[in-house]
Amino acid sequence: MFNFFKIVFRALSIERGLLKVLIKALNIYKNHGLVGLRQGFLYFLCNGRIKPIDGSGKFDRNDYSEWIHRYDFLSNQKLRAMKSKLDGMNEFPLISIVMPTYNSNINWLKQAIDSVKAQIYPHWELCIADDASTNNYIHKFLKEAANKDKRIKLKIRNKNGHISRASNSAIKLAQGQWIALLDHDDLISEDALFLVAKTIIENNSAALIYSDEDKIDENNIRSGPYFKPDWNYELFLSQNLITHLGVYRKDIVDKIGGFREGFEGAQDYDLALRFIDCINP
Repeated sequence: MFNFFKIVFRALSIERGLLKVLIKALNIYKNHGLVGLRQGFLYFLCNGRIKPIDGSGKFDRNDYSEWIHRYDFLSNQKLRAMKSKLDGMNEFPLISIVMPTYNSNINWLKQAIDSVKAQIYPHWELCIADDASTNNYIHKFLKEAANKDKRIKLKIRNKNGHISRASNSAIKLAQGQWIALLDHDDLISEDALFLVAKTIIENNSAALIYSDEDKIDENNIRSGPYFKPDWNYELFLSQNLITHLGVYRKDIVDKIGGFREGFEGAQDYDLALRFIDCINP
């Protein structure tokens, strides 16, 4: 945090028009909080509006945080463009997000649900199946979340059946033609479902959609990016190329029987393997 404020104060001393910078900083803080404020200042750095502190004018191309600031920062302008595109859509596929829970970390679970509720694309339902958590506070929290938003559907299982059964219970709640798999400690970006819906509309024959992914810690620091290639069957056979966010046609998931018991720990990969075999026999 100390280094962050050093960057801010040095940046303010370099940038002309202190008032303009402060107003911009306040707007970023209002919309995106401290993380967004930090990203905002480094975004300016990366686009040459403020010179780097060392004066070199060069950046490390292998620095993932820099890549985020350059290419994955959702500015107000980008958000407005997406919302404008959304207003012009003629169809709105319902995306059913499947989330199994069991004795979840409440803070992470809340953030996961909040990331869904923050989506630009509003045509979703969050199908949660709790696998008989022993922490009753989780049941209370989930019931309150479902009561506050009708798009959140909840099934509390009476008996623990592990993640495959719990996931299948969540799938039974789904009404959409597409299901997206989300863990109880995952986060998705604001534009995630918008981009999924856009892809569905533009590719009528699509059956499976997958995205890049990374990791995030308790301090909202992202790391370990996995930039996935176009479809590569050989690579898929050597590792689970799909993982999250993976979005599947529900009718095909139903056809292959959903998740299989006995594959816990690799249930997503098992589902993806059978799904691919079904659409590419």
